[in-house]
Amino acid sequence: MTGMNRLTNTIRPYAWGSTTAIPELLGTPPTGEPQAELWMGAHPGAPSRIDRGQGPIPLDTVIDADPTAELGEATVKRFGPHLPFLFKVLAAGAPLSLQVHPDLDQAAAGYADEEARGIPLDAPNRNYKDANHKPEMIVALSPFVGLCGFRRPTEAADLIDALGIPTLAPYVDILRAHPEDRALREVLAAVLGAEPDAMAETVRAATEAAARLAATPGTPHATAYAAYASAAQSFPGDRGIIAAMLLNHVLLQPGEALYLGAGVPHAYLSGLGVEIMANSDNVLRCGLTPKHIDVPELLRIVRFEAGDPGVLRPEAAPDGEELYPAPIDEFRLSRHLLAPGADPRTLPSGTPQILLCTSGEVRLRTLDGPELEPDTTSSPSAPAGTLTLVQGESAYVPAGERIELTGQGTLFRATVTA
Repeated sequence: MTGMNRLTNTIRPYAWGSTTAIPELLGTPPTGEPQAELWMGAHPGAPSRIDRGQGPIPLDTVIDADPTAELGEATVKRFGPHLPFLFKVLAAGAPLSLQVHPDLDQAAAGYADEEARGIPLDAPNRNYKDANHKPEMIVALSPFVGLCGFRRPTEAADLIDALGIPTLAPYVDILRAHPEDRALREVLAAVLGAEPDAMAETVRAATEAAARLAATPGTPHATAYAAYASAAQSFPGDRGIIAAMLLNHVLLQPGEALYLGAGVPHAYLSGLGVEIMANSDNVLRCGLTPKHIDVPELLRIVRFEAGDPGVLRPEAAPDGEELYPAPIDEFRLSRHLLAPGADPRTLPSGTPQILLCTSGEVRLRTLDGPELEPDTTSSPSAPAGTLTLVQGESAYVPAGERIELTGQGTLFRATVTA
């Protein structure tokens, strides 16, 4: 049996995860442990599972058995016989590491170099786990706090100078005196290369000053100072706190998004969102982490370009689909807000899809795929070829099926660019 299937997904229990956000979305009791990411897709680290009549099977195994039938001939030709994206629900209860991702050429070269040098894939000093790039997008489901891209150097100088920490004065001078790319590069290199004990003391003093400024009415950048002070509670003395002050502080409202391309430093601090990315594990870290930081490689990958973080809002199409535009082909993310009594909407075939319901109840009906057995998980009387998703549930749709949507709720659609 083939066709549309409900997904059973794995929750990743990373230490930074919220203990409540994903259970609230899924309607399950909290375990008391962090629940950081709900993975939907065919990544071998935690593939979703589907049941086509013979019990649960990992989605990557299903795709490997017949890539063309599952992904479509065009997708296989462009990206190979694997699902080219990973879809997640991400719940940050504490800051994630400050990080950056390589572009495709950098990833291929870095992976080949580390393979040639015999560095094991699980070595703590390994930078490149694969030869792929990792562009990503986050869409807020709750108020979501993050850092994205560099501030203008003069703005960063003003923010740091207001802390009144003498040991930060040289950074302020550099930010005000040099061209944008040189100023940002020199300060980030100096922060990451500073003597650890001295930098830890500077960070502690800066954190205390940030907390005071955040509590002072009328202080410029008060919300950013509060975010730095909060992050320091998880990473006391971490030089990433100073590096974070070079970045734009962003508060996304539900439905707003950020696209993070290659070379853009970023971190997620708190909130619940849906995230989609190319299928890669390549991460170079620059702070807010006890993990390995390869400063020379990081400085080679980072794009020292300042500017607006580029908050995205969905673009509505005549058919009701709301698209979050991204300049890559490995993933395409959109949203459907369904109202009761509205005309059914049709999702086109030709590409693999993962559909996630984040509120309400959405009914899926296959229009021209294979005849399916009834899915009775939500409704004992469900007709063949239909499936009902409630909040937190998701489904996989192979390339050969058009899907009709009805119901009342919010549905996110993850696929590739056709």
